[in-house]
Amino acid sequence: MNLSTPMKVLLEFSLGFSSLLLVHHFYFMIKIVKRRRHQKIIHYWIRILKIKLGWIKDFDELVVDYVSLFASHVFTFDSFHSSSKLLNTFTKHKSIVWSIDFVKFDDRQLICSGSSDKTVRIRDIDKNKQIQSLKEHSSDVLCVKFSPHHYNNHRQYVICSSSSDKTIRFWDFKHNQQLQILKKHTSYVYGIEFSSFNGGRYLFSGSNDKTIRLWDVETYKSLHIFNGHEDA
Repeated sequence: MNLSTPMKVLLEFSLGFSSLLLVHHFYFMIKIVKRRRHQKIIHYWIRILKIKLGWIKDFDELVVDYVSLFASHVFTFDSFHSSSKLLNTFTKHKSIVWSIDFVKFDDRQLICSGSSDKTVRIRDIDKNKQIQSLKEHSSDVLCVKFSPHHYNNHRQYVICSSSSDKTIRFWDFKHNQQLQILKKHTSYVYGIEFSSFNGGRYLFSGSNDKTIRLWDVETYKSLHIFNGHEDA
């Protein structure tokens, strides 16, 4: 069938518009499905890169426009503002601060920090007061984490710390008591992380000995060694 030029144009437009609608619908469905993942990715970017909106007005608009493509009405920027100000400065450490962690135990807001001065320090944010300084590590404290497992199961205030002295230590900082020392790694222990499942019962540690170890926090036993990395 021979079609006139206007008919051809109309037919092509209709087909193109239908395709556009399908693509738009497909994109919309993907956006709904992936919205949570995008939100997590954006939070990760901001946490890792310590992004604060407000540096440059054009940059703000660029970031907001870009993020809104993926997370419209999900992610808000209210907390990132050019009027943000320094609230407090903690100055007790005498050398590099490698790691910090925050927790809320019994309505108390606490920060712990690990430093090259070989100490782990705990501060009560609301009272603006250092409540403990832990000094058993013999080298840099590279990572510190509050233990959700000890608090939720035993109502203990416990911090876990890892160090370049090759150890991982558990501290009951309310009673200034060292609970356990884990010594299986053969080099610096750069990072530790409690599991997001089972109430934080499991601990993962990454080391300069090229391994990741899995620990049971309840028994302090090493459950598994992950090998394969070729460096720290």
